[in-house]
Amino acid sequence: MTLLIIVIALALIFDFINGFHDAANSIATIVSTKVLTPFQAVLWAAFFNFVAFLIFKDHAVANTIGKTVYSDFITLPVIFSGLIAAIIWNLLTWWYGIPSSSSHTLIGGFAGSALAYAFISKGMMPINEIIDGGKIGKTVAFIFLAPVVGMIISMFFTLIFIQNKTWLKVGILLATSVALWFLFIDFQEDKLNESAKKFFRVDKYTYEVEVKHDESKIKKLEKAKENAKLCAPYLSSYESNGAKAVAEEIAKNVSLKEVTISKIEDGLKKYYKLDQLKNKSKVDPTFKHDYEVAQEHVDSLKPIAKKFFDIGLDSMVAEMNAKYPVGADNLKEFKKAVTVDAKADLAKELDKADNKVVRWGLIGALLLFCLIFIYNEKIKEPTATRTGNMFKKLQLLSSAAFSIGHGGNDAQKVMGIIAAALIAHGDIVDIKAMPDWVPLSCYLAIGIGTLSGGWKIVKTMGTKITKVTPLEGVSAETAGATTLFLTEQMGIPVSTTHTITGAIIGVGVTKRLSAVRWGVTVSLLWAWVLTIPISALLGGLVFWIYNLIAL
Repeated sequence: MTLLIIVIALALIFDFINGFHDAANSIATIVSTKVLTPFQAVLWAAFFNFVAFLIFKDHAVANTIGKTVYSDFITLPVIFSGLIAAIIWNLLTWWYGIPSSSSHTLIGGFAGSALAYAFISKGMMPINEIIDGGKIGKTVAFIFLAPVVGMIISMFFTLIFIQNKTWLKVGILLATSVALWFLFIDFQEDKLNESAKKFFRVDKYTYEVEVKHDESKIKKLEKAKENAKLCAPYLSSYESNGAKAVAEEIAKNVSLKEVTISKIEDGLKKYYKLDQLKNKSKVDPTFKHDYEVAQEHVDSLKPIAKKFFDIGLDSMVAEMNAKYPVGADNLKEFKKAVTVDAKADLAKELDKADNKVVRWGLIGALLLFCLIFIYNEKIKEPTATRTGNMFKKLQLLSSAAFSIGHGGNDAQKVMGIIAAALIAHGDIVDIKAMPDWVPLSCYLAIGIGTLSGGWKIVKTMGTKITKVTPLEGVSAETAGATTLFLTEQMGIPVSTTHTITGAIIGVGVTKRLSAVRWGVTVSLLWAWVLTIPISALLGGLVFWIYNLIAL
């Protein structure tokens, strides 16, 4: 328990450091254009960092981070070592004013310490059996793609905003709003299909078959895929009918028997603290006997769980209690552990795919731009002063949007790490069971960190790459926010640093190529490329030292 508390504390400290390390991302342009003072800017950014807690519910990025390393190699010492490595690299880059990625620091440290644990405990083995190459690959790809996407979107918005023909400008923004609507609907549909797959345990069985090479799970995997596929016709009505109605239709037409039994077995594991004892036995042999006893209890009760649909909940609980009496005082808790409402669980899982708030927020911002342009350019007489003041006010909106994206993207990374720690300790079965205090504390920590500021990096981001006007600040921040919302929907942990840097470069390129200080940009690129491998080496080194001390 002590190590778990230390790991959670370190994770929140990292989240705090992430906040002030990345504060410059959301306030650099608004400070450099003198729309807000540095103190006002960090208050603004910190507030909207926390607002993200009320918006993002699916935690797709947290899921990606938490599952970067396969469960067999996630222990509290591994997470501890990864966090220490990430904190060291984050503080070093902050001290020298290098806007490196906190996201990639965390991923690198976590993966490096897991690799060290695997090689020390089991010897040389294939890396793809330790870490999820697909998730790492997507993350690495977006080291380069995130700034490019940010740059392209930034150039697009800049070219729109400098357009003198008001109705053409408004028309393009309206067309963009429609395109974003359908794009986010498509993201929602993809997430609904992914949610159905997760509900039926496709990811779990895929891991056991393809990574663990457990051929006994092949039939379960095929059945899970078949059930998830059967959900597709009913998922299409989600936008109009909602999660409960869709779950009701699926329950009527698709068998929930296998997944219900699987959830009952998960309840047994949780009651007997099987996963917790398993992980404790890895580091302390005295827990091995307790783990073996718990495993025997769970294995012996699984055949009774399979009779649930024939005998009902009360009879199942009575038969289980007769085999391994839990005592009158614990019977209520035991019954609660094995009580499953698969239909309600499915509705809850599907509801995580809902992106209405993000979709309407982004489109609403573009529509507000349209109204402001019409007012300032058609109703009022446009002047250079009025136009400049208009874009200064719009920067408040664009920086708020970027701060929400920053909070939603970066706080989730630490949520994934804390969830992995709770799973390793045996407190929860998977990331979907993450308690509410985890996201709340993570969003608070990053908000307070942002409030602390990061003035060394503000200087680099706000002045060294290219000089930014209010119009260009709005373009860069709107582009950055759009990119973060898009990647969050895809569950890809991108760097807010990379994203806003690409967006700032985009506004510079729109003027002329020489407006960008490419020497600074190349230096930043090297820092980005080296972050994951250096953090991984640090993670491996810290775990090796921890292992020596523990011995």
